[in-house]
Amino acid sequence: MRMLKALKALLKPKSYRDPEDNPGMNYLVAGLGNIGAEYASTRHNSGFMVLDAWAQASNVCFKTERYGDMAEVSFKGRKFYLLKPSTYMNLSGNAVRYWMGKLKLPLENLIVVCDDINLPFGTVRMRKSGSDGGHNGLKDIEACLGSNDWARIRIGVGNNFSRGSQVDYVIGNFSTEELEAMTEISDRVIAGIKDFSTIGPDRAMNTLNTRHKNPEKRA
Repeated sequence: MRMLKALKALLKPKSYRDPEDNPGMNYLVAGLGNIGAEYASTRHNSGFMVLDAWAQASNVCFKTERYGDMAEVSFKGRKFYLLKPSTYMNLSGNAVRYWMGKLKLPLENLIVVCDDINLPFGTVRMRKSGSDGGHNGLKDIEACLGSNDWARIRIGVGNNFSRGSQVDYVIGNFSTEELEAMTEISDRVIAGIKDFSTIGPDRAMNTLNTRHKNPEKRA
């Protein structure tokens, strides 16, 4: 029986086999955004950008799976399953719910990364739980999971838009300066997620929840 189990483990795909050994050491990191080249550099795709940067730095590639593109990275014995939902922003919950069940993870091992117009550009906020703050992606995840007791990292994109232009703003492209700044912001978010899994959420929040200098004010 032991040999049979070992053989089954070897035959499972390396990236997405069930985390049976220690699910507490595995995390689903869902970066929110919209699929399609036309959305690649938009503010609403901040979550996708962070995951793309992490995968690139780790020399791994995303693979198209059910409800989204997936990649796996490791750090200090932890496994992070990076999910970019293909369901579009407003239906992000379907993808998150499916992969949380597939990977058999508890809610405390879910981290969602998204944009936030309520924060100035360059501001990053990690929370262990909370409201959706008017963000449709977070709202759908909460509805699908039946709980808001999971971590989220909000990346400030500012709110420099006139009344009634919110949608155009969030699906609008970052400026050249902002895109350059997103490199540092992504690195900081990735470091925060690693801290979340190693030193704990509270200490990770103390480190991550600082403001990056606005790119328009840089020398």
